[in-house]
Amino acid sequence: MEMLVCTTPGQFEYRQGEKPQPAPGMAILRIRRIGICGTDLHAFEGTQPYFQYPRILGHELAGELVEADGADGFEPGETVTFIPYFNCGTCVACRAGKSNCCARLEVAGVHIDGGMTEYLSVPSYSLVHGGGLSFDELALVEPLAIGAHGVRRAGIQPGEFVLVIGAGPIGLGVMEFARIAGAEVIAMDLNESRLAFCAENLGIPHTVNARASDVMERLRTLTGGDMPTVVIDATGNLTAINNSFAYLAHGARYVLVGLQKGDIRLSHPEFHKREATLMSSRNATRQDFEHVIGCMKQGLIRPTTYITHRVLFGEVKEQFRSWLDPARGVIKAMIEIDT
Repeated sequence: MEMLVCTTPGQFEYRQGEKPQPAPGMAILRIRRIGICGTDLHAFEGTQPYFQYPRILGHELAGELVEADGADGFEPGETVTFIPYFNCGTCVACRAGKSNCCARLEVAGVHIDGGMTEYLSVPSYSLVHGGGLSFDELALVEPLAIGAHGVRRAGIQPGEFVLVIGAGPIGLGVMEFARIAGAEVIAMDLNESRLAFCAENLGIPHTVNARASDVMERLRTLTGGDMPTVVIDATGNLTAINNSFAYLAHGARYVLVGLQKGDIRLSHPEFHKREATLMSSRNATRQDFEHVIGCMKQGLIRPTTYITHRVLFGEVKEQFRSWLDPARGVIKAMIEIDT
């Protein structure tokens, strides 16, 4: 089978490998769609934490189930996706039902090889039924589940003002599920075209350009002087993360969905007097995957509108670098394997 390997930062190489063989507790998928996420882009750049080379990227996946051992209720040939965070099942986090932050977590395409390949073997426990969704839709479930998990972590109440910083694919998912939770969503980004996308395609009522000179004034005006009671970062940019402490209302929650390598800096007195809550949001759980699929089936979200670029598997090496260029307007690139 053919696979695409990120050999070093900035370099891809197509290679031939052996198809996975049946094994106890494992399922074999024929990959049909691969969504490109920020993790893949950062790995290509060499800025992704927890990363070693060479690595086969890709964990936003959809495919056909070839065969599976120990996967009750699943049938060969059905359309599936899977939860790409493989957990130990025994550590303190797993015992508490937080398999998404397992102490020995292995994420496909990050810690171990992922899905930029024609066939992939995954643990049978990770399989998720397609539920009648298309390959494109199923490949978007995982990034949306990350957004859904961040929203669930925030404990959003109807009517709250929620500021989502970063209008990339993860941020869009955060906005969608904050809206579904009943929030008044404010989108913030540096890119006007992405803010326009939020307004036109997601129906986000309030957008703020982070470069504007009156950001604080805009936020106070939108929130009736209170400032947002929930701030969620989906940029993974250290400057944006540090600056956003200033946007918190008294008693607010700040959720970090984005990830970067540096140290966070904040004014302790300003944070303390607000009795603010800071939390991270890592990956997602089966509950989040099921919530996303349910919302898709109900028509509450239309994630295929995120797909701005589409290529065949054999074109990825040539096209990938261009997706790093903001001028290309990439929101979501989708790879097709139809051979």
